Amino acid sequence: MSAITDHPSARAVPFRAPSARLALKSVGASPGQVELDGAWWPRSRDLSDELPALADVLDPLWGRITRIAVNPRHWPVIPQRIFVNGHVVKVGWFTTELDPHKILLLSGTSGRWDLLVIPPEVSAPSAARLMTAASASTAPQPTATALLTAELVGAPSTSADADTGRPDRLTASMRPYAPPRP
Repeated sequence: MSAITDHPSARAVPFRAPSARLALKSVGASPGQVELDGAWWPRSRDLSDELPALADVLDPLWGRITRIAVNPRHWPVIPQRIFVNGHVVKVGWFTTELDPHKILLLSGTSGRWDLLVIPPEVSAPSAARLMTAASASTAPQPTATALLTAELVGAPSTSADADTGRPDRLTASMRPYAPPRP
């Protein structure tokens, strides 16, 4: 007796690259001991879209992310919660306690993690330099805002910047505040 089975033909499954643009310190660096644990370069200012992708990448690395805090200065809408890998992550904000260019992530198993937030408007070369600087495991680091300001003031302009007439990579509303000189 013979049996005939109908098997579907094999098909290629496309590779899904991580959707969060992220650079982290090496595993040897200890959380909570340094100013920054890495850098995150979101694609937009929509936290409802951006945070799930970030937490989805970090959950397997750092343990379940339970809370996220941001400074609302550069985020038009902050969701109260997001859903990641079948669980709820609470999202909050602090105005004076948290650097405007930093995001804080809390995990019940691994503690606190601080990431530099690179504005989505920053050019790719500047973002790459910032991600490298924030994820470097050597020497004390400046604050997130100081690191971002140093890059944007000292970064060479690109032809894309020249074409748009912008002196640097951020719009005027995104530049760090500098009080007028007397």
